[in-house]
Amino acid sequence: MTTAPRGDAPGDGRYGEAVFRPEQEGEGERIDFGALAYDDITVARLRALGAGPGWRCLDVGAGTGTVSRRLLEEAGVTGVLAVDRDVRFLLERPVTGLDVLEADITDPDFVPGRFRLVHARFVLMHLPGRERLITRLAELVEPGGVLVLSDAVDLTSGRTADGTADVTSDETGGPAAGTPYTSMMRAMWQALRDTIGTDVSWVPSYPRLLRGAGLAPVAAEIHVPPLEPGSPISRFWADTWERSRAPMLATGLVDDEAVDEAIRYLDSDACAALSAGMLTAWGRKPEETV
Repeated sequence: MTTAPRGDAPGDGRYGEAVFRPEQEGEGERIDFGALAYDDITVARLRALGAGPGWRCLDVGAGTGTVSRRLLEEAGVTGVLAVDRDVRFLLERPVTGLDVLEADITDPDFVPGRFRLVHARFVLMHLPGRERLITRLAELVEPGGVLVLSDAVDLTSGRTADGTADVTSDETGGPAAGTPYTSMMRAMWQALRDTIGTDVSWVPSYPRLLRGAGLAPVAAEIHVPPLEPGSPISRFWADTWERSRAPMLATGLVDDEAVDEAIRYLDSDACAALSAGMLTAWGRKPEETV
């Protein structure tokens, strides 16, 4: 597995190392909860863009491989190259047509070929040099193919475009009390920013960045799964908070009691909150002219 050097500055850690380590018990299950919340939307969009027989696809940051397998089994694509920095979950469930590559897409030597579909979900938000990476991923799309990027958009934590905390106001003009959920999401985004450099503030600029990478036409959509007791997305957030508890506490925004309260809140009928959304943007590589 290729890894980049890590320094001592905040945000200089890596996903899967500083937090969300794949060897930690239950990490694959946490990823699968996210898949249950988002895969139907993702696969429907990929199929609507034409993914099907004859397509060779690249799935970047493939995780446990749920999207890769559904492309093969439901869309009938010819093959999928699933790439991740740790491929243990991908190797657990091999299927015909699925090739697995352990690699780091930030490595300048990452040039796996050209594909009809290049897909990355919840990957770029955790990486530095995002504009450069979008350009590199666009270069891996063959003429007539599509680049599809999905990442989180924060709808609840009161952050400004530069990532600094903002104060939400209620109808009276005073500070809004929020909920245990919104307080926890604010702490989580700050903790991930401090620990591994996660930044979702720039995700709404995806369509512009795809157009800047030479793709046209481009478009985007947002899906927000409902927070309901016992739902996959609620269980995903509860597990995510547990696994990032230490860096969340380090922000000083929450304490152990607040984390426990928020996890109970997610699993109760009192929950009245809006989950983070998934913004999906796509662009097509122009056909080559003779």
